[in-house]
Amino acid sequence: AKSGSFSQNVEFLNLLPKRGPSAFSAFCEALRETKQQHLEEAILRTASDLSHGFERLEQCYGSDLPLPTSESCNSKRPRWIEPMEHSLDNGDGPSVPPVKYCTPEFYHDHWHLAYKLISEPRGLALIISNVHFSSVKDLEYRAGGEVDCISLEMLFKRLGYQVTVLHDQSAQEMQNALERFSKLPDHQDVDSCIVALLSHGVEGAIYGSDGKLLQLQEAFRLFDNANCPNLQNKPKMFFIQACRGDETDRGVDQRDGKEWSESTGCEESDANKEENLKLRLPTCSDMICGYACLKGTAAMRNTKRGSWYIEALTAVFAEDSRDTHVADMLVKVS
Repeated sequence: AKSGSFSQNVEFLNLLPKRGPSAFSAFCEALRETKQQHLEEAILRTASDLSHGFERLEQCYGSDLPLPTSESCNSKRPRWIEPMEHSLDNGDGPSVPPVKYCTPEFYHDHWHLAYKLISEPRGLALIISNVHFSSVKDLEYRAGGEVDCISLEMLFKRLGYQVTVLHDQSAQEMQNALERFSKLPDHQDVDSCIVALLSHGVEGAIYGSDGKLLQLQEAFRLFDNANCPNLQNKPKMFFIQACRGDETDRGVDQRDGKEWSESTGCEESDANKEENLKLRLPTCSDMICGYACLKGTAAMRNTKRGSWYIEALTAVFAEDSRDTHVADMLVKVS
């Protein structure tokens, strides 16, 4: 938690755009209801002073945007509690900001602290996006899922990756595609790898278009050091846009307290190194996975703008990838 009212206010305003397209208008309404119109006026006045700021706010947070829908696939809930998805949305389609690049000075001072990432392309990326499903499991059409796919493809290409996109794959087709991708010889000549899986899901697995499940651990295993030697010692990034349960994370009030210190990520064992004369890698290393939601909760998706997670991820990575650790960016996204 952030200490001090100023830090709390800054943190709140940073989080607000990530809480869905209706968050800003709801916040302004709350200010009016609590007789704090002067704060609302100050915020809107500041926004209007920025170049195209007010227009951007209207586009992104206008009151006519559709309510978010959940990635949950539980079709047994009463229809009257399902969110409405019709809208006159004026913000259709993906909006990926341009990627910002680090300065020569920053690279000179920090290159030795990061993975080598200078190959052309930077790496290979695979996106599997399922939006249409068979009627076997009564999985609903993932409205807005196409926007997520386009946004990620644009982001990865701007970051210098060679991108492959597959649509509406069955569980077995996903397994086969991931296996083929992991065995591509081109991985040997690049410095990193990205896999993005967009679908309905449950904890630990995602649905294929046929309603069958692919276990995520099986997908990750294909890229470990034993099964994918061409990616040993190279960063492998996974992004999962899918539910991990049916609960909705509605948030709680922030609590004041001591801030956690950042981990250096450089822990090592003090075991007797004479017993390890031959250098060995752990079976699974150099991997990081970003999930759209916490364990047991549902991922939220807007029917026009795509998922909250992918929208925030593309914005944060475009802005901060030039000088920020991937783990820190994922914290900022969430």
